[in-house]
Amino acid sequence: MKIATYNINGINARLENLLRWLKEASPDVVCLQELKAPDDKFPEKSLLDAGYHSIWHGQKSWNGVAILSRYGEIQETRRGLNGDPEDLHSRYIEAFINDVVIGCLYLPNGNPFPGPKFDYKLKWIERLIAHADKLQSFDMPVALIGDYNIMPTELDTYKPEKYVNNALFRPEARQLFEKLLKQGWTDAIRKLYPDESIYTFWDYLRNAYGRDAGLRLDHFLLNPVLESRLQYAAVDKDVRGWPHSSDHAPVWIMV
Repeated sequence: MKIATYNINGINARLENLLRWLKEASPDVVCLQELKAPDDKFPEKSLLDAGYHSIWHGQKSWNGVAILSRYGEIQETRRGLNGDPEDLHSRYIEAFINDVVIGCLYLPNGNPFPGPKFDYKLKWIERLIAHADKLQSFDMPVALIGDYNIMPTELDTYKPEKYVNNALFRPEARQLFEKLLKQGWTDAIRKLYPDESIYTFWDYLRNAYGRDAGLRLDHFLLNPVLESRLQYAAVDKDVRGWPHSSDHAPVWIMV
């Protein structure tokens, strides 16, 4: 089972790229983030024509998450996280696909630090931790997948000193990520590549992609049941170099 995550940075603006990648990479399940489209503008038909059923949680201009599957109609199990009834951001959707629970998330960026956006980020992570704890009680494969907007370690950024006061690298966020892992989740990329600099995001500015000045922001957290099935993982880095690409590259695991 090939499971992928891809921050598409505008699904309609980059639909051609997405369809090309789906055809070339043939993932079985895909978690998408940053749709930047309301629900009624989601390109369901184009994806279905490409062989993928989908569920989505959209939002005009911002955020938005979706799950695609080649296994047929998707059984949605949740959208949004408990803990803040006033939070209208479309950042979490969950489904049961091919006997695996898939949680697709787009964690808040949190910049600028300090400020209310960073405070919201920390509170959102706490809400995710509470839900993830419940998922750990499931006696079945579970994955929490998506753009976490967190670089867990210095190995996950090309220049750690540059990001000391960036919300993506602040110790408060990294400590909460570690708290999440301690529930029993495995960071799939680090499990397979414990010492390598692997990036999933390259800024549009200053030729970051050309210089490989990247960050690792997109993660697969697996519960013990699914971790035992983990075979390999990779970043489709070349996709970031396609014309009109997202600033993220697709990332995938095989389980």
